Amino acid sequence: MNDLPRRTDRASSLPQGRRFIFLLLERFTMMSFAGAIEPLRIANRVSGHSLYRWTLAGEGGAFAHCSNGAALKLDMGLDEIERDDTVLVCGGIDVQAATGRAVLNWLRRAARRGVTIGGLCTGSYALARAGLLEGRRATIHWENRDSFMEEFENVRLTKSVYVIDGNRLSAAGGASSIDLMLKLIAEDHGEDLANGVADQLIYSAIRTDQDGQRLSIPTRIGVRHPRLSQVIQIMERRIEEPISPSVLAQDVGLSTRQLERLFRRYLNRSPKRYYMELRLQKARNLLMQTDMSVINVALACGFASPSHFSKCYRAQFQTTPYRERGAQLLRLPA
Repeated sequence: MNDLPRRTDRASSLPQGRRFIFLLLERFTMMSFAGAIEPLRIANRVSGHSLYRWTLAGEGGAFAHCSNGAALKLDMGLDEIERDDTVLVCGGIDVQAATGRAVLNWLRRAARRGVTIGGLCTGSYALARAGLLEGRRATIHWENRDSFMEEFENVRLTKSVYVIDGNRLSAAGGASSIDLMLKLIAEDHGEDLANGVADQLIYSAIRTDQDGQRLSIPTRIGVRHPRLSQVIQIMERRIEEPISPSVLAQDVGLSTRQLERLFRRYLNRSPKRYYMELRLQKARNLLMQTDMSVINVALACGFASPSHFSKCYRAQFQTTPYRERGAQLLRLPA
């Protein structure tokens, strides 16, 4: 680590000192923030030039707390920035509560000046709420996908690890920030430097904007059975209008009994139970991440009867959807 190669070709001939403003929302995710800032530091070290600078910003200008409890000292509050700056909004837990009027107005002012703005993890929510992703391609952490799509219909949401759409950037969270930053470094100073940074990070599988966020279904469930994976994929696509097990079985060339046996053998539950768990998990995400009414959440997850929805929800999570919604409203700003 002490004798790093100094890359002096393209890196030394391009303009230096691009500044990134990291807007740290309360309870931001440390992983996605670190995955964005560390490649910049390493790029400077590997190249031997001050190619990048960074400033930590946040509402209040004092400290920002991340979701693991650590606090970072900020360099500035919501001050005016330069047109050539790049803003990366670092989101995390309860992003709705962390995205108040002051943050939204600051982002809108920056956008009017032509600043490049991106969102990391749930930071894309802040951009969308500020109206900065209308008609744009974007991504967000898969856990927040359902609620995002319900609230921002005009955003072209993808499942990619990161998206670059003009001067709007987004990364899904976790290690995807590394992939986005390596792409930006490659665009600024060439593939050689980006690969050198990846080597320092011991990051051997650089992903592109064509790569998806989640593990494949066989890897996720720990089972490599093509027809079982196919059925689960259909279930995940058809949450709002569930399909009966008999139709699911027919769609993949199985009998209903064969499908039942597959689910019992590999997942220790019936297809109906597995499907219900998928629907209820989506319902919980919507209740906790949006202000949709309980009735609309029920309809979005394939429940025609609010009473049936409430009964199933309570059996799964030991609370009612109304209480879940009430607890969430207490966490959101007035």
